[in-house]
Amino acid sequence: MSVERRDRLRHGGLAVLEICVVAGLYFGSAELGLLQQLVRSQITPLWPPTGIALASLLLRGPRVWPGIAIGAFLVNITLGPTALAVLAIASGNTLAPICSYVLLRRVDFHVEMDRLRDALALILLGAFAGMLVSSTIGSGTLRLAGVLGPDDFWPAWSVWWTGDAMGVLVVAPVLLVLRSARLPRDVPPSRWAEALLLVAATAGLGLLETGRAPLLFLGFPLLIWAAFRFQLAGAAPCALAISTFAIIAATRGSGPFAGHDLLTNMITLQAFNASTALTALLLSAAVAERNQTQLEIAHACGQLAGMVTRIATGDHRPTRPDGQGRSRNEEHGEQTPKPV
Repeated sequence: MSVERRDRLRHGGLAVLEICVVAGLYFGSAELGLLQQLVRSQITPLWPPTGIALASLLLRGPRVWPGIAIGAFLVNITLGPTALAVLAIASGNTLAPICSYVLLRRVDFHVEMDRLRDALALILLGAFAGMLVSSTIGSGTLRLAGVLGPDDFWPAWSVWWTGDAMGVLVVAPVLLVLRSARLPRDVPPSRWAEALLLVAATAGLGLLETGRAPLLFLGFPLLIWAAFRFQLAGAAPCALAISTFAIIAATRGSGPFAGHDLLTNMITLQAFNASTALTALLLSAAVAERNQTQLEIAHACGQLAGMVTRIATGDHRPTRPDGQGRSRNEEHGEQTPKPV
C-alpha cells in the first residue's frame, strides 16, 4: 500500500470518527434536554443539540454535517408521528445550524469571541436568525401531521424557536471556550482562589434555590464577576449553570416560577435564560475587546516614547518597522544581505 493511499485512508477514518462523535454528542445531549420538557415531548425550553451542532461546524468545518443529520434522525425517529414527519423535522434540525454557520462565516466570525461584534453576530445570526429554520419546519410539520391544532401552532413555534436559540446562546460558547482552554502558567494562588470561590458561589446558588425566594436572580452579580475577571472562559460556564438551575426550578414550580400557569412560566423562563446568556456574551466580549485595546494603546505609547527619546538625544537614525534602530551592518555603511 502506497503512502498516499494510506494517508487517504487515515484521513477518511478520522472524518468518519468525527461524524460519529458529533452524532453521539447530538443524540446524548438531546436525551438530556428531553428530561426537562415543558411542552409536549418534542419541545423543550433549552435544546442543547443546536449549540453542539453549531459549535461542531465552527470548529471542525462543514464536513461534520452528516453527524448532525444522523443525530437529529435518531432523536426524532422515536418522537415523530410518521416517517415523513421524522425526515422533515430532522432536515430542519440539520439545516438550521448550517444556516447559522454560513451567516457567521459571512461576517468573519471569530470563534474566540474576543470582539463585541462576534457576540452580537452569534446572538442575531447564529441564534435568532438561523434557528427560524428548525422552528418553522418542525412546527409546520407537526401542524400538517395533525399533532398541533390551529391554536397550538404559534405557541409551539415560539417555544421551539426560543429553545433552539437558547441552545446556541448557552451551550455553543462553552464548547468554543473549551477549544482554546489551557491551564495558565505562573498563576498566583489568589487567582485560583477567586476562581474556586466563583464556582462555589454558582453551585451554592443552585443548592439554595427554593420556592420561597427568587434566588436565581442573584446569579447576575456572579455573571458580571465572571465576565470581568475571566471573560468568556468564566462567563460561559456560569451562564450554563444558572440556566440549568432555572430550568430545574421551572419544572419543579419553585422560585420565580411558583404559582403561575405554564405559559407564564415559559415566558419567565425564556426571558431569564435570554438575559443570562446576553449578559454573559456581551459583557465578556466587551471586556476582552477593552483589554485588547488597552494593550494596543500601551504598545503605541511605547513606540511614541522611544521616538521622543531618540529625538531628545539627537539620534536621528531611521526606525525600522519593528521599532528598533538600524542594524549593525547599516551603521557601518554595509548593505544588509537579502535572503535568496
